[in-house]
Amino acid sequence: MNYKHNIDSEISISYIVTNKKLTTIAALGVIIGIAIFVFMNSMMKGFDRTSTDSLFKTVSHIRLFKDDETSIPLVKNETNDTENIIINPKIVPDNNVLINPEALIKLLQSQDNVTVVSPQTNVNVFYNNGKSQISGLASGVDIVEADRMFNIKSYVVEGNANDLKHVQNGILLGVGIADKMNVRTGDNISITSSKNVLKIMKVVGLFRTNNSVVDKSKSFINSSFAQQLLQKNSSYITEINVNIKDYDNALIYAEQFSKLTGYKAEDWKTANETLMAAANMRKIIITVISFSILLVAGFGIYNILNMTVSQKINDIAILKAMGFRGGDVIRIFVQQALIIGFFGIVLGLTLATILVNVLSHVYVGGDIGFFPIAFEPMQYLRGFIFGFIITFLAGYIPARKAANVDPVSIFRK
Repeated sequence: MNYKHNIDSEISISYIVTNKKLTTIAALGVIIGIAIFVFMNSMMKGFDRTSTDSLFKTVSHIRLFKDDETSIPLVKNETNDTENIIINPKIVPDNNVLINPEALIKLLQSQDNVTVVSPQTNVNVFYNNGKSQISGLASGVDIVEADRMFNIKSYVVEGNANDLKHVQNGILLGVGIADKMNVRTGDNISITSSKNVLKIMKVVGLFRTNNSVVDKSKSFINSSFAQQLLQKNSSYITEINVNIKDYDNALIYAEQFSKLTGYKAEDWKTANETLMAAANMRKIIITVISFSILLVAGFGIYNILNMTVSQKINDIAILKAMGFRGGDVIRIFVQQALIIGFFGIVLGLTLATILVNVLSHVYVGGDIGFFPIAFEPMQYLRGFIFGFIITFLAGYIPARKAANVDPVSIFRK
């Protein structure tokens, strides 16, 4: 049996060697197909990772807050559930404070998979410096916990985020605000809250997220100062941010936390549906293009092996007359396809590595820096597996045709 398999392998190799041009063309198709498949999927993973990292500079995995109540009917129409007879005005809650936030924080910290819990008090403010005045949002935080969650230090461009811990009236400003207010680290700036409370703040640093909306409106201050701006006590917290180990499962945990606490818990994907839709669209487009190129390479092998079957039809008839079975003939052509596929896949993965390495050293600027692409082992594995599946099918289909050849009818011709 092994002897017969060796003969099948020798015949496969001889077909490859005697059709060098066709073999080279088939191998080139596989090389390009695999290289583009791995390269584009690695690029997609890089884009996803970069956009997610950028998003998590200002967004937590899960946000726990008190949801506003909406308008409810005073009288319900009994005959038609979709129509209301009287509708009350929109109910506006007295405040959106979380009740007993310390207990909530401890409860959330005790949950599995939770890594960081950071309470936050948001204040709508006006930044003032002389005649300049712009509106924005000041987030009252514990800078240590906030830095663990948002990695604030990584995008501080001037000053030190830790100084916010020591300077009670300190403020960490977005660079857009600093430019408009013409202030730098060490300067003073006044802020006015929606409660008309005015405070003089000392700029301890500047940050740049490269999100123009955030950089031109957001700042970080101490929680106690945020509560003073709203004329509230030390237990006033507007939201609790939670980070978990597996942020892809944030929706599942958000539902659990909502049931656990009785407050609304919103995961980061729900809060950024437009961004997620764009990412899904990009993923679909890149996947379709890369698979299409891989399929084209498979059709190239199929066409070449189909031509080989037509050219070697007499040889196949002789082999079958000599006692070779249909399975032996299938094995010959499938081996031929897999040999071509193997060399094409190895060279394709090598080419993909070169492309990834070159592009990863291209500087694009901004907070992205170098082009967001890296070696993705899973993409290489997928390329290897899909490459073999497609080359196997490309060889098996014409091999079935060769296996069904009737030697008697061929000899008659």
